[in-house]
Parts: sequence; structure tokens; C-alpha cells
Amino acid sequence: MRGLLCWLVLLFLLQPWESQLQLAGPRCHTGPLDLVFVIDSSRSVRPFEFETMRQFLVGLLRGLNVGPNATRVGVIQYSSQVQSVFPLRAFSRREDMERAIRDLVPLAQGTMTGLAIQYAMNVAFSVAEGARPPEERVPRVAVIVTDGRPQDRVAEVAAQARARGIEIYAVGVQRADVGSLRAMASPPLDEHVFLVESFDLIQEFGLQFQSRLCVRDLCNGVDHGCEFQCVSEGLSYRCLCPEGRQLQADGKSCDRCREGHVDLVLLVDGSKSVRPQNFELVKRFVNQIVDFLDVSPEGTRVGLVQFSSRVRTEFPLGRYGTAAEVKQAVLAVEYMERGTMTGLALRHMVEHSFSEAQGARPRALNVPRVGLVFTDGRSQDDISVWAARAKEEGIVMYAVGVGKAVEAELREIASEPAELHVSYAPDFGTMTPLLQNLRGSICPEEGISAGTELRSPCECESLVEFQGRTLGALESLTLNLAQLTARLEHLENQLANQK
Repeated sequence: MRGLLCWLVLLFLLQPWESQLQLAGPRCHTGPLDLVFVIDSSRSVRPFEFETMRQFLVGLLRGLNVGPNATRVGVIQYSSQVQSVFPLRAFSRREDMERAIRDLVPLAQGTMTGLAIQYAMNVAFSVAEGARPPEERVPRVAVIVTDGRPQDRVAEVAAQARARGIEIYAVGVQRADVGSLRAMASPPLDEHVFLVESFDLIQEFGLQFQSRLCVRDLCNGVDHGCEFQCVSEGLSYRCLCPEGRQLQADGKSCDRCREGHVDLVLLVDGSKSVRPQNFELVKRFVNQIVDFLDVSPEGTRVGLVQFSSRVRTEFPLGRYGTAAEVKQAVLAVEYMERGTMTGLALRHMVEHSFSEAQGARPRALNVPRVGLVFTDGRSQDDISVWAARAKEEGIVMYAVGVGKAVEAELREIASEPAELHVSYAPDFGTMTPLLQNLRGSICPEEGISAGTELRSPCECESLVEFQGRTLGALESLTLNLAQLTARLEHLENQLANQK
């Protein structure tokens, strides 16, 4: 009897929270959104806490604009295993979702949070489970609610999920490990990590989360035209550019490399010392470089090579014609691990990457060839021969070092002067400031290839243009000589009159 009374009191207390969240404001009319809740139902989650999470879900659902063309919702719970409560495709009515959540029975085993994130990434957000295809660019959001420390690794799999475009909120209840929450969540962490220490804070998170989803409405509901990112601000919005690039006068487009052409090959260290989570940061850094390039078959071409104990061309210069295609290919690159054979990578670049068979433009077109080597440690083979050979072949070399990278090796790889061609960051989390330096060096209008013309000097139009410029210069010179002669004759006449 006493236990029944406790549950009645509990439900009485929970009802206002559920109703208050629902009535906090008008229902969100977001643009399309795929939203998956990942709920910890391990044995450490006591009945009161699990009931709190259940009511938290129901309350949030009542504030969402649920529907096949609006917000699709899926729920998974986990302990030592992962169970799909219902996938994104299952329900289009809020009432059906609430019924499934109220029927939820806890698994009451271990706490395998990493396994749950892996399931969400590979299964819950798959098209087969009801997620919209990537080309539709529908935001994917995961909300992880947990009460303790994971019994498996979460940082690496969470980084993979974020790299695939999943925005992660991490909500910790009472005993949750803050470090693990921060390792899972998307940046900025202060907007994606919540530590819930009391019932009131659960309510506060629910209201904040609902308001953030509502904010999406403005950017998703209008044709904002932002080239990179749209950010809602109250009743208005503004466009943002990647770090290192500036918004243009139209308020929508970002500046980028212009007027010139480059064949750029990136050599990325995939050795064991990099580690999977840092390799994801490296890929993000590479894509930030791509963001300021004018990628096109006629403009800048980009190729990517990964090296460890062996060398693998991830994609050659001629494969992708747009920045979006390049960035998608970069995110799909799989980490190799093993050793660090930088010399072997340099040889591969010189002998293969800049060949016409792999998409490099003929030397007669005078398109600058640029190699950028990214490494975090000492090479296990000799680099001197092929570093020198690269520069002999006319390849402008840049070296980016992180952590335990050896300065002497970076300088040997890079072109002169080293101050312009060598960059270093103490760790993978501090690489972003290097972007501006690389932009100033690689961008054609600011660096090595300013004013490059993509045409052969032997083409008829080029010869005619050269002839026209030459004749114009000769005519101008002849006119200047005639004026000078007349001036001299005038001076001679003045001197003769004085005598």
C-alpha cells in the first residue's frame, strides 16, 4: 500500500512538468528534422529516475511539430544491449509515440553508451529506419540521456557520428560523468551538455531544448541563400562563414580563392599515433581548407592521399569537380593506423599524384602544383630524397605538424622560406588558427599563383593578344621618341638664338 502511495505521489508531481513543457509556448513548427532519443535504462537507473526520463520524453513530444514531412522521432534504449523502442519511420502521430514510451520496460543491465551511439549512427539514422537521405540535408539530432559512467569507449564513436552530421546533445542525470558527456556532445559544449541534478533542471533542459528546435524554424522555413551556414536570431537570421573566411557584401556568400588555378594534393598521416578521434579532427581540418578553395575542373583541383606503413590514394585530382563532393569524400575516408612512412608518401605523390592520368593538368598550362603534408610524428623512413625531388619537380610544398612532429623534418619537406611553408600546432584541438596562414599561402590571389592563366601560350588567341600588346607598346615607344626628338630640336634652336 505504501509503495502504491509513493507511485501516486510521483505521478502527481510529474504531471505539472509534462503539462508545463507542453504549454510553455506555441508548438515548434520546425523545418524537417530527424530526432532520435537515446535513453539509458541500465540497472543503476532507479525506477523514479526512469519514470522521470519517460515523462521528459512525453513532455518534449507535445512541444514538437511531429509528422512525416516535419519532425520524425525515434527512440532507442540501452544497457548492455541496445533496443529500438520505435524507429523514425514507425509513427506519424504523437499519440502513438506516447503510448510506446509509456509501455517502455527498462533493460536493467550494464551501461554501454558507446554501443548505443554506434547503433544510432549505423541503424537508427539509416534511410531504412526512416531517416531522410543525406542529399535532402535534413538535420539529424540525437539526445543521449544517461545517469552514469559508460562501460565502453564513447569518444571515438561519438566523433564518427558527429563527422557524419549527427548533432549530439548529452544530458546527464545525477551521477553522470561530466567528462563522458563532453566527449559525446557536439560543439559548442556549453549548448550541448547538460548535467541534471534536480527535477527542476530536467524541466529547464526540456524548455531550452524545445526553444532551440523552434529557432531552427526561421532558417529552415525561408530561402535564406546562405552559402555556408544560417543562424536564427530572434525574428531574424544571419549568414556565417567558416573560420578564416569573410562574409561578402551580399551578406550570404563567403570569400574564397579566386582568379587562378591550383592542383592541390593533400598527404594525410593516418598512423597509429594519430588515433581515431584525432583523425576525425584532421578530416574536419582538411574540409575547412577545402571551404576556402574555388574547387572546379577549371579552377582548383584537390586530391587526397593517406599514408601510414603504406600509401593509399583516397581520391585523385581529377575525380571531384565541386567542394561539396570533395568534402563528402573526405568524411568517408577510413583511418589506416600502423606506421609513419612519410618518405614513401612523398615518393607516391611525386610519381603518381601529379600525373595527368590522375587528373593533374599538363605542365604546358603552367598550373601551380601544391603538396600539403600533414603529420603528427617522426617519419620511420628517409624523407630527404623525395622531399628534394618534389621541389625539383616544381611542386610547392607545405608541411603542417601537430604534437610530436619533428621541426627539422617539416622544414626539409617544405619549400623555402620555411616561415611561409611550415605550420605547427601543439595538439589536434588547436589546429584551426593555422587555417588563415594556409589560406594566405595557398589562395591564388594572395599567394603563389596570382593571375595564373589557364591556357597555353601557343594558342592562337594568346599569340594574337601578345602581338597586340607588343605592337601597342612599340607604337607608344615610337610616339615618345618623336616627342623627345622634337624637344631636343627646340632646345638646340634656343641655344643657337642665344649665341
